[in-house]
Amino acid sequence: MGKDFSSALRPTIVMTILFAALLGIAYPLAMTGIGQAIFPSQANGSLVRDSGGRVIGSSVVGQAFTSDRYFNTRPSAAGATGYDGLASSGSNLGPTSQALADRVRTDVEKRRGEGVAGPVPADLVTASGSGLDPDLSPAAALAQASRIARVRGIPIERVRSVIDDATQGSILGEPHVNVLALNRALDALSPSDAAGAAPR
Repeated sequence: MGKDFSSALRPTIVMTILFAALLGIAYPLAMTGIGQAIFPSQANGSLVRDSGGRVIGSSVVGQAFTSDRYFNTRPSAAGATGYDGLASSGSNLGPTSQALADRVRTDVEKRRGEGVAGPVPADLVTASGSGLDPDLSPAAALAQASRIARVRGIPIERVRSVIDDATQGSILGEPHVNVLALNRALDALSPSDAAGAAPR
């Protein structure tokens, strides 16, 4: 009995060590190496850098923009202040939740105060499932165009043109606008874009 147990135990230990080394070390290292060689940007988080090389965000992870000079992101339930990558999640509040209805109502009032007229796009007042969505619908971006034009003193047609240029199509989903890319395009506008623009 003892001999049978020891003879059965040895291959079990060997196989455990072998598969731990293969699947716990070799495979992850191989996948990391392939990712770094073929998709270095994506493997390192799709980081976005400014002209000085400083990391200012990621094209695939949202961040909060709250200044009136910028397109604001959608609400986020990830963490206490939103857009916390360590607390990625939705609120888990269902359509019959009074807390969700109250929060959406507050966000709608806030958007109305910013000058959004007509129907408020859903993604301006509801959070995404991850809480880290970096994109808005073109309608949500256009709803903010008048505020951007007024605060920056540029023609609203120019703001709409920036939104059109930043809108990306999708094979499986709806067109979307990356908020970080959109705000960077705003900052890149030349002073001549504001020349002669009347305050709005």
